[in-house]
Amino acid sequence: MDNKTLTAVKQSLIAELEQRVQDKILEPTNAALLKKLIVNADDDNEATMIAALGTTYKRTGFHFDKRMEKLTSDIKYFKKNERLSFVTDPSKPTHKLIIGDNYEALQNLLIEYKGKIDVIYIDPPYGKDSMGEFAQTNYENAITRDNLLSMLYPRLLLAKQLLNNDGIIFCSIDDRNQAYIKCLFDEVFGESNMISSICREAIKGGTKTKNIKRVHDYVLVYAKQLKVDNKDKTVLLGEEFNDENNFIFEDDKGKYAKGRELNKWGAGSRREDSPSMWYPIKGPKGEDIYPIRNDGSEGRWRWGKTKLTTAVKNGEVIYEKRSDGTFVVYEKIRENKIKNRQLISILKDNYLNANGSEDLKPIFNKLMSPFDYAKPVELIKELLVYYPIDDCVVLDFFAGSGTTGHAVLDLNKIDGGNRQFILCQLNEKTDTTPNGIAFDVTSKRLKRIMTGECYDGSKDFKWLEDNEPYGDNLDVYDIASVKNNNSSEGKTPFDVIDEKLYGKKEFSTLKEKVDWICSNFAHTQQSIESDKEWQERIKKM
Repeated sequence: MDNKTLTAVKQSLIAELEQRVQDKILEPTNAALLKKLIVNADDDNEATMIAALGTTYKRTGFHFDKRMEKLTSDIKYFKKNERLSFVTDPSKPTHKLIIGDNYEALQNLLIEYKGKIDVIYIDPPYGKDSMGEFAQTNYENAITRDNLLSMLYPRLLLAKQLLNNDGIIFCSIDDRNQAYIKCLFDEVFGESNMISSICREAIKGGTKTKNIKRVHDYVLVYAKQLKVDNKDKTVLLGEEFNDENNFIFEDDKGKYAKGRELNKWGAGSRREDSPSMWYPIKGPKGEDIYPIRNDGSEGRWRWGKTKLTTAVKNGEVIYEKRSDGTFVVYEKIRENKIKNRQLISILKDNYLNANGSEDLKPIFNKLMSPFDYAKPVELIKELLVYYPIDDCVVLDFFAGSGTTGHAVLDLNKIDGGNRQFILCQLNEKTDTTPNGIAFDVTSKRLKRIMTGECYDGSKDFKWLEDNEPYGDNLDVYDIASVKNNNSSEGKTPFDVIDEKLYGKKEFSTLKEKVDWICSNFAHTQQSIESDKEWQERIKKM
């Protein structure tokens, strides 16, 4: 490029682009394209408009380049990892860990969980390369803001489809990127669905600095469809209650409203879906009552036996008799319970990063944490209780060390809830995780705290000295691929894809399975173009 032929305006614009690249705000290949266009601009005004493409975006006030989706011949699907999966009690809940690129994991989760996820928590990697093939080709060992946004954008679109209409999503993010990620969330979820931007004290003390000492980060909170009380703008997730219209009942403990049915309904409501949730409780006359679905078939309760039988004993349920003699049981919602459910926009003391490291040390018998920047269990538990339903499905598709799974298990133990977690983690290899993060940290952590032993059968880790294993079961899936036109015997898509891993019963005919795969797996062939492909496309412009 001959700067002598450029005007001072063009030179200034190019210098600004180069500075944005150095600041890791603009991706180098995108800057190269803008420079090329600026050099060939007809006049300074056109050059200025071209440069603006690197700083503005039509709705959110910033620009990032979205990678193109392309269709491949490879179908991505879940394959059960029998070696890492385990069962402690078949009647207990089964959680999931998916090992692989979370973009492909989310695509596959849509087949079973579209509109069924209640809570999502993510802690995206905004400072290092840990996002799989897409990141390895684009991030150059340091995530530029342009790449952070272009990586996160398609994943948030998939996450939004997974959330149910009452669902919420939490996103941890640092001070430097918070404003940009908030704009991205505004773009995907809508600014009107923002609940809060929580400020979290992340560290205590720290090194001295001449400037302001940064000791905090943020947790963005968005709803799929935000519900607010028009009077005081209080967030109301799930059931909506207010003093005038709902708390019309009263007993010797005070006013209460009729809450949700404790007979599970909808997906997963059959007895066989959760055998441990089929048990009798005492009815209004001391008779045994079992969970019966509306169609008269055997169902399941929402709450575990200890929690529900305690609520029955304490008079915290309402019975309604159906015409067929069976009962529907409802939760009593106390007036003070609703008033005490509040979001706190500043989190301090118990939620420090150091606590996340301390959570891991006794599990792995190490003086140093085996995973950097792990969030503390108490932070995730605090966020989860914002969602008032305790049999919810919780997804974390940047699972890291597995803190979200740990938090779900601990919270269930504390309040008798029946939450299920789904974790997605790339098996990235590092100096401290030679077999990969998912193998060396995530799965091992879950195995130890759930079963009380390591995969090799040993039980010599210090966590057991102060804790009882949580129990429950874990299904671990790898992400495999198969050519959509593979016709080799036993290796076609219809042979290798297991419908039971997607919540389906085994199909009785081949035609049923063919129809199901053709209807549900086409979108799993979508992939995001690599940086090499991106640069080739630029050259052709």
